[in-house]
This record gives sequence, C-alpha cells and structure tokens, in this order.
Amino acid sequence: MPAVSIRRLALGLALLPFLLAAQPSAPAAPPRPAPNPVWLEQQLRESVVLRQHQVGVSVVDVETGQQLFGLNEARYFTPASTMKLLSLYAGLTLLPDSLPSLHYVLRPDTLLFWGTGDPTLLHGDVPSRRAYEFLKNRPEKLFYAQVPAPPAFGPGWSWDDYGYYFQPERGPLPIYGNTVRFYGGTGAPRVLPAFFRPLTFPTPAGLPNPAHDHVRRPPEENRFLVFPAARSWVDEVPFRTSPGLLLQLLQDTLRRPVLLAGPLRLTARDSVRTLRGLPADSLYRRMIRVSDNFLAEQLLLMCSSALGADSLSPARAIRAMRGNYLRTLPDAPVWVDGSGLSRLNLLTPRSLTAVLLLLHQRVPEPRLLSLLAAGGGPGTLRRAYVGGKTGPWLWGKTGTLTNTHNLAGYLRTRSGRLVAFSFFNNGYVVPTSDIRREMERVLTLVRDRL
Repeated sequence: MPAVSIRRLALGLALLPFLLAAQPSAPAAPPRPAPNPVWLEQQLRESVVLRQHQVGVSVVDVETGQQLFGLNEARYFTPASTMKLLSLYAGLTLLPDSLPSLHYVLRPDTLLFWGTGDPTLLHGDVPSRRAYEFLKNRPEKLFYAQVPAPPAFGPGWSWDDYGYYFQPERGPLPIYGNTVRFYGGTGAPRVLPAFFRPLTFPTPAGLPNPAHDHVRRPPEENRFLVFPAARSWVDEVPFRTSPGLLLQLLQDTLRRPVLLAGPLRLTARDSVRTLRGLPADSLYRRMIRVSDNFLAEQLLLMCSSALGADSLSPARAIRAMRGNYLRTLPDAPVWVDGSGLSRLNLLTPRSLTAVLLLLHQRVPEPRLLSLLAAGGGPGTLRRAYVGGKTGPWLWGKTGTLTNTHNLAGYLRTRSGRLVAFSFFNNGYVVPTSDIRREMERVLTLVRDRL
C-alpha cells in the first residue's frame, strides 16, 4: 500500500472517535402530542357572545407544562381580581404558616407595638382575638407606634367606591376589618362595633337614595346615614381610618389606656418580637373564595412587613416577588395592588397560567384546590360549574370589574388530566351573566374533549 494511503488511513482512524462523538444523539422522546385545538378556537371565534370584545385564553397541562391551547395568550388584559392569585403566591412564598399579628418591643414598664398589616383583629369574617387578648392582659403600659404605610386607597381605584363594603381603607393595624356592620329591621339598626352607634343617624326626610343603599357615609366623615326600609337588611360600610380613631377603638374594646408613641424609633437595645395569629390558610381561603379585596390588600402589607418590620409597602413586596420569584413568567406583569381593584394592573393569559403552575409546584394539590372557589361550592362559583357524583371538576378565581370578567384556575378533564387555564374577557358591553354562561359552555367542552 502506498505511503500516502497508509497515512490517510491512520489519520482517519485517529479522527474516528471525534467523528462519532460529533454525531447527533438519539432524539428524546417526543412530548405528549397536544390535541387539535381547531375546534376550541372555532368555538371562541364564532361565539356570538364573545366575538365583539377582547378575549384571551391559555390552557396548559399541569403535569407536563405543555401548552394545550392559546388565543391572544401573549396580549395584556385587565386581570381584575384574578390578581389575587399573585397575592396568594406572595403570601405562600414570604409568610410563615401563621399570620404575623403584631410587632412589639419590651422596655421597662412599657410595651411598644405596631401593626404588621394583619387584618384579622376582631374581623367580622375571619376574626382573631390573639392580638386582643395579648394587649388586654399585658401588665406594661401600651404605646402604639406608627410605621410608614401606603395611602388608604390604592393607585387606580375608583374614588366613588369608598362607601362600599368591597373597598375598605388599607392600614397597618386594622380593627373590625375597618368597616361598620349594620343590621336593620324595625326601629333603629343594630351597629357593630357599638362605638359607631352615636354616629348613626336617620336620613333627613326627602333625601333621595339613587344607589338604593341602606347606609351611606359622606366621603370625609364618619357619619352614617340610614335609609328607611320595609324589610330586614344587613349592610357593611367602611369607616375613615386615622391613628386617633384606632386608639379610641382599641381603648374602647380593651378597656384600658393605649397611648400614641408617634413614629416608630428603635434603638440598638430593642429586640423586635412578633406575635403570631391565625393559620395563614384561613385568610387565603376567605380571600380567594369570596374575592375579599381588603384581605388581599392587607396580605401584601404583611408580606412587606416580613421583608422588614420598619415599614409597610405593597410596592416592596411586589418588587421582591417580581425580582426573585416571578422572573420566569413569559411576560412581566404590571402589578400595582393586591386585590385587582386597580385598572392599572395588566397581565397576559399565559403568565397567569404560569403562576398557576408555580402554585401547583409549591403547594400540595389537595391543599391548593381547597383554597380556591370550587364549582357548585362556597364562594364566587357556587352557581356555576356544578360537579356530579365525583365532586367538583373546576376550581378557580374570578375577576370582575365593569365590562371585565375573567376566570383562572384548574379543571379536571373527563380523561383525568388536570389543566391550568386563564380565560379573559375585557371590553364587553353585553350583560356579565351572558359572559359567564358562555365561558361555562366553552370550559365544559374543554373538560369533555381534552
């Protein structure tokens, strides 16, 4: 054999391992094929109810993370109260299993305390007496310190909703949920807390009530006007908060003096302690199932307090979540409050389903589903998505503002697959009940066909 051929053969043998290594490896097993989404897109695009407004849908397999369907899934929508799912994720990430009720410092003969944002002190629906009993029975003198806190109302909230139960004022240490409850019938209404009874008056004769409310309050006053009614009724009205009023309410209920310490000032010798309160799930469940805006707002304040006890800032909690725990979202959310009351919030359907996947990864499935409103169960879905003998098949969070109705959560298909979904409707002019019925029709098809 010629010398040149021998050298070529030797060179080929020397390069053989590198050539073999450079060959592509065997392809990985293909992902589970997605069902043909044509029928679902056809249902959405041809719907008489849905065709005239902005619709966004994202459906993802929870087990694999594979997108099963998307329509305008990368467009931004007003999310309304589905933003509470982000607040839920913040609470589950930043807070312990029991809520922080108070921060306090012990000094000689003095207990200096301040709020964490915990809303449960004598709350009408998720009441806690832990802070009440603690403050009532301490032998020291009580001094309440003020910490930097956000304005009473969030950015982009409707100013004229100040008097409705769903928009109480935010604050570092709420009491009674920052609302007054009225129980009307024959005679004067019963008022809780009774502190506000002397501030309750019948409406002047002939004063019209265009909103058909039972009780109305002037914007800047704690004066409650009761309209006459022929039947028994119940109403809940927010009161105007202030440090002075908080001290009055605390002294009235604790039956002991509470003094104002002014702005919080800690020394190097102070050891900040935290009083623990209710199990956190009791707040999460109420917040999500009935879409309680106040609890959601206060939850972000508690998250901020967990990051630093010296101030309460929803923006700080949001920055921490966006920068550390939500960096993998497909589209960065525009996130300004905890409840979704603000129309400044913006979210894409695929980012919200990504949050649902993160929630499923963090929380065991039975616990997670128990926090949500279930079809046919307690909460905002009690009259829709009713399950059969096997129980609920859809669990979720609604979000409703004027001309906006959304739903996000999980549904179990007839094949046994659990999928996460977001279904956004913005800018419609038909009755919201029509939107709800059409969404239920479409999601029922998703259950039956996927």
